[in-house]
Amino acid sequence: MQSTTQAGQVRDRKYGGSTKAMAAAYGVAPRTVLRWIDGTRHPKGKDAERLQREAVDVQTTERGRERKAKQLAQRGTVSGIGARVGRAVSFEIRGSDAVRARDIHLNLTGEQAAVLALAEDDDAMRQIIGQALADYFNGGPYGGFSADDFDFDPTDFDLS
Repeated sequence: MQSTTQAGQVRDRKYGGSTKAMAAAYGVAPRTVLRWIDGTRHPKGKDAERLQREAVDVQTTERGRERKAKQLAQRGTVSGIGARVGRAVSFEIRGSDAVRARDIHLNLTGEQAAVLALAEDDDAMRQIIGQALADYFNGGPYGGFSADDFDFDPTDFDLS
């Protein structure tokens, strides 16, 4: 199972190979961490979520991000990467504020997906997703939107 590989990588790369340090960070016994690694037990709940996040952190290298961005950029107008933006709260339609309470599903271009792969902070991510939102709404009856016309929670979006 994937969690066994993740647990081993997190222990080795984030906790310097120390089972004891990882166990202390997670608030579990060292034996539990060893069981996660050998696959006889799997983390559950908040431990599983934390392991998933930390695994992404330790597996992502600058070189790997650059390679992925290059691959995505070559895909052109259809990257195959989608994004769900929840609570894209407000934007303007011909000078009037509008509220959109439901999720918006976007299809990112290869270039947008590539830039997103290299984004290092919330502002860069917000600009990329904001532009994708503008492109989405510019395809409708109104047009004229820019990335800055949208306000959304940067923690409430995911890729598919």
